Amino acid sequence: MDRVNVYEVAPRDGLQNEHEVVPTEMKVAFIERLIAAGYTDIEVSSFVRPRWIPQLADASDVVARLPRDTGVTFWALVPNRRGLERALDAGMHAVATFMSASETHNLKNVNRTTRESLAGLREVIATAVAEGMRVRSYISTVFGCPYEGHVDVERTVHLAGELLAAGADHISLGDTTGMAHPQQVFDVLERLQGAGIPLDRLTLHMHDTRGTALANILAGLQAGIRTFDASVSGLGGCPYAPGAAGNAATEDLVYMLHGMGYETGLDLDAVCEAGLFIEDALGRKLPGRYHQYYRGSLDRRGARTA
Repeated sequence: MDRVNVYEVAPRDGLQNEHEVVPTEMKVAFIERLIAAGYTDIEVSSFVRPRWIPQLADASDVVARLPRDTGVTFWALVPNRRGLERALDAGMHAVATFMSASETHNLKNVNRTTRESLAGLREVIATAVAEGMRVRSYISTVFGCPYEGHVDVERTVHLAGELLAAGADHISLGDTTGMAHPQQVFDVLERLQGAGIPLDRLTLHMHDTRGTALANILAGLQAGIRTFDASVSGLGGCPYAPGAAGNAATEDLVYMLHGMGYETGLDLDAVCEAGLFIEDALGRKLPGRYHQYYRGSLDRRGARTA
């Protein structure tokens, strides 16, 4: 059976939405638990302006404290040229850019038109590649926008092609408010393939707002996608998208993949323990279904110490 890569976003996409700022040492301890679980790709923070996302203002400190020579690629989100410079100064080797397929969402998210964002990201990607960095590019609102509703797939086709041509390794297709359904996933992927974009350059980033994240991931899996973004215990969403709570939960995804015979390289119990750690650190219950099952099974056995 094929191998599927699970790209972990909880340290960035999960923690950026928290009302309370998680201490730097707690973030590092969380990431260390993820490393031990067997990940190859972890998005650790974001080099956006601290006033935009104060929860991740310590990005440079987090990166400085991460263990080296782990075999894990650490990624960080960068919004623009200044963010890239900060990531380079911090010693990052892989960055993620972001923009929206929806004009309205892009304006609300970064105060730029999509045309302006694309022009800026071409420069960011070219500079990053010249510095020897790996680049992935997020496209948000691919499957629908909370402000505009339907988003024409041709917008995604155009942006994905332009970002790959600029030098991005991978495009992550975001279901920002969980509006997608499986047939739409098939249709979007078919159109992208038809435009000459290989499936091995695409990732799905699904949200569970309407309870369809795993169904949509399964559709992507059947269509040939082999990389999926997920967040431990379903932590996080998009701070600029109303109703976007609920990333696809890593534990739910890994349980499904392992049951289907796919290899992920992840130790599911270790992922669950990382989820319990960050849940205790946040002081609130997290929504992932398998996470809840795992926590409940430990509680029933009296096996939890925290």
